[in-house]
Amino acid sequence: MVVPNDVGKDGLLKLVLVVACALIDPDGRVLIAQRPEGKTLAGLWEFPGGKVEAGERPEQTLIRELAEELGVTVEEPCLAPLTFASHAYDDFHLLMPLYVCRRWTGVVTGREGQATRWVRADRLRDFPMPPADEPLIAHLVDLL
Repeated sequence: MVVPNDVGKDGLLKLVLVVACALIDPDGRVLIAQRPEGKTLAGLWEFPGGKVEAGERPEQTLIRELAEELGVTVEEPCLAPLTFASHAYDDFHLLMPLYVCRRWTGVVTGREGQATRWVRADRLRDFPMPPADEPLIAHLVDLL
């Protein structure tokens, strides 16, 4: 999940904390979502999630974002941290923890017009992803 931001008053890149989740189904496939038209990096595939809001913990962000974006309910104990990405974009630096979740309620539905796909971890590289998401794939391949 990529969220653009601007350079801070001191001229340094702002650090943006975004959290992502690899939902894993009973067949060991990972859910990815395609960024819809009109958003930064439209058309690229990513792990669902979003920007951590002020006063919000990363787990709270994922619970909120997964409900808003995909219509699924996740309980905090079902979120397990796996790894993180640290990536410098032109106008901000992204820090993105990746959580794994194997248990949720509801049916995954792209509620913001985004396409979704269940993909085997070793096929994730077949889908164009934002630069920050790409290094996360190796960790999922190792896990699954």
